[in-house]
Amino acid sequence: MTIDTETCKHQPVYFGVVNINIDERTIGSVDVWRCGVCKKRFCEEKQLGIEELADLVGMPKIDPDAKWGVTVCKLQQGKYKWKLVKLKENGEIKHECLDEKIIPLPVKDYKVEDEKHWSFLIDDNVNKAVEI
Repeated sequence: MTIDTETCKHQPVYFGVVNINIDERTIGSVDVWRCGVCKKRFCEEKQLGIEELADLVGMPKIDPDAKWGVTVCKLQQGKYKWKLVKLKENGEIKHECLDEKIIPLPVKDYKVEDEKHWSFLIDDNVNKAVEI
């Protein structure tokens, strides 16, 4: 019996974490929660040293055709800017880059395809540390 993830009355339980590291030092993490009924995953971003609330708080919804990912901006020397995002198989996402300029980033096969930015999927890295 399959349960529709869109109509399920979710019962999220903690599933794991993805640590975001620079030189083996944790600079943030993504907490991963999973519904005990339908197994849908939810994510919450936590950046160390950033006091304002993340764009997505609580148990944000994600479209059934999207996957949770993290985008990383290579343009900031010495510290990388990263963000929890919802990646679709193909299309583009909006990214706040240097000088708070919003730019489109192309996405193909759930990955950002850009010379100055990269991404990884949360599902591939639960309970791991990712070096950016």
